[in-house]
Amino acid sequence: MTAPIPRDIPDLPAVPGMPSLLPSPVPASAVVARVRRPLVATFRVLVALAAGGGVAIYLILGSPLRVLSYFTIQASILLALLLLDSARRAWSARRPMPGAWSGAALLYVVAAALVYHLLLANDSSPFSMTEPTQPAGWAAVANHLLHTVVPAAAVVDWLFLTAPGAFRLRQAAPWLLYPMAYLVFSLARGELLLPGAADRYLYSFLDVDQHGYRSVLANALLLGLSFYAVAVFLVALDHIRPNPIRHRAKTGFRLQPPVG
Repeated sequence: MTAPIPRDIPDLPAVPGMPSLLPSPVPASAVVARVRRPLVATFRVLVALAAGGGVAIYLILGSPLRVLSYFTIQASILLALLLLDSARRAWSARRPMPGAWSGAALLYVVAAALVYHLLLANDSSPFSMTEPTQPAGWAAVANHLLHTVVPAAAVVDWLFLTAPGAFRLRQAAPWLLYPMAYLVFSLARGELLLPGAADRYLYSFLDVDQHGYRSVLANALLLGLSFYAVAVFLVALDHIRPNPIRHRAKTGFRLQPPVG
């Protein structure tokens, strides 16, 4: 005999399906080991030595207090220190320097070079500071190093030896805090020195005796806007340039895009 079939068959529990995987992106740095870059470190040390050498020559040839008051000198010292730290990071395969610092140093030396070549060393400029006799000997070497060689090398390091996308547009405005502080320093220094003193104002476009405060502040505003334009240009170029240091991962497997 067969057992009677019950009228109400209880529902069977649902078979659990495959759970959907949530997106879980894994940064490449967690899988791919960082690579030591001794050649990059060597290049940065050489550029730092060039910047430090130019500053040292000026300090030997002139008054240290006056030399250290120049924007170019201060920017070169900052760049040299950051390049040495960046060289250490490249040599030991550490994380690169934050873009907020490297971008600021790059902006300062590039802006100083542009101001020198377009305004101060340009005979057609109203703010030309060319002397009857051009710098010669070691002074010419230091001048060429700090206003041409070092800024060009800093641009080469940024374009060809660093990964893109480190600069942010929100950093452009804070980068201008140092030039603004230098403006205050330059005007205060001029007020503390006696009228008629040599090099009372180190830059002709900041010479209150010659142009007055109204014109000097107008010049400073135009320079500040120019600095900001250069900063925005560097940020934009940093995001559209190709990556020159992309390495092939050597992990034994390929990283796949996240599932889900």
